Amino acid sequence: MNYNEIIKKQTDYFNSNQTKNIGFRIEQLKKLKFVIKNYELALYEAIYSDFKKSEFDTYATELGLIYHEIDIAIKELPKWAERKSAKTNIANLPARSYIIPEPLGVCLIIGAWNYPYQLSLGPTVAAIAAGNTVVLKPSEIPTATSSVLTKLINDNFSSEFIIVIEGGIHETTELLDQKFDKIFFTGSSAIGRIVYQAAAKNLTPVTLELGGKSPAIITANSNLKQSAKRLVWAKFINAGQTCIAPDYIMVDETVKDELLLQLKRYIEKFDYSFENNNYVQIINERNFNRLVELIDETKIYHGGKTNLQNLYFAPTILTDITFNDKVMKDEIFGPILPVITYSNLDEAIAKVKLRPKPLACYIFTNDKTIRNKLLSEISFGGGAINDAVMHVSNSNIPFGGVGNSGIGSYHGDAGFATFSHYKSILDKPFWLEPNLKYPPYTAKKLWWIKWFMRL
Repeated sequence: MNYNEIIKKQTDYFNSNQTKNIGFRIEQLKKLKFVIKNYELALYEAIYSDFKKSEFDTYATELGLIYHEIDIAIKELPKWAERKSAKTNIANLPARSYIIPEPLGVCLIIGAWNYPYQLSLGPTVAAIAAGNTVVLKPSEIPTATSSVLTKLINDNFSSEFIIVIEGGIHETTELLDQKFDKIFFTGSSAIGRIVYQAAAKNLTPVTLELGGKSPAIITANSNLKQSAKRLVWAKFINAGQTCIAPDYIMVDETVKDELLLQLKRYIEKFDYSFENNNYVQIINERNFNRLVELIDETKIYHGGKTNLQNLYFAPTILTDITFNDKVMKDEIFGPILPVITYSNLDEAIAKVKLRPKPLACYIFTNDKTIRNKLLSEISFGGGAINDAVMHVSNSNIPFGGVGNSGIGSYHGDAGFATFSHYKSILDKPFWLEPNLKYPPYTAKKLWWIKWFMRL
């Protein structure tokens, strides 16, 4: 496949100004939703083949979120794209000032394997809404979903507007050698660095949605039953293969035992299994073996059962964990939940801050003072109070990381902004032109300049 030719065609199409038309963008978003709905059965079958992921989980964590993003974009796009007035300082009067959102151009979107539909089509929706053309590179790891995404897009849209390119490391590397106007990547921090370095060669703006060890901090006065229920759901959905899953728990030592009992209770109550259509397999043997190596069998509180043949890894809780344990060195990205105790909240905060800034943080407490303390002292991409993961479902707030967990954000109008440039305009009439800024310069003019610039 000739990537230069593809990008040239998309560049020419973008330069024709077709994608800048708001009506065109809305029409394409409606078409995308229509096509996805027509492919729903194929999408369900493909993801079950790759993950054993049920229709319920696929709709709740993938397709439903994509439809939601499309609906919001269709409704709000005219407002997002309109020219916005800005104040004009006195030195420039009687001019007007305004800001014009404009699309960036040809965008490369590199999706991730763990939510192959949401993390590929979600950014694509934002890019289309902003008026760009798209080259979409889904993850090659879930082969069936990659194939169905290719058919969904390439059989229904013109390649000069949007195209899916399948492939692995070789294809991705070749794509990154091309000149794009924007690169959007979702994946690991290690690969994110490679993408960032490649983009730097062409001064291409980049959004990186990465990950990290996202903590859940539970204080002594939280509702332990409700906290455990919400944490179990958030951790073990998609078998823990979620970038914003609670990676570990830090719990006040006085309530540790009760929390452990509640966590075990809800794991057993939810009865996670392929047969119950509420659990998925580990994506491949390499990741399965990586997870097995993180387990210290002497510290298993619950779970630990695995089956390599069908890539099953039971929800597992580890206790008596410290930050020196192997499971605490890197992001787990699997159904292992380490529990660490603390006796002093300030010391717990200090330990979190010693590590790279996480993509998410979850605070479980009924104490507003503690809540505000944690929010103000710990830097993280986004999160929730007395819940976990669910903040990603609210398109009214931006989703993204900070530091090692990512650069930039999207969802809703934040997604539109990510794929847009905001062009600043000073619009001045001809009928008034004071000579203050023109030579010859005098002491009196300098006095007036200083006066105006203080206003």
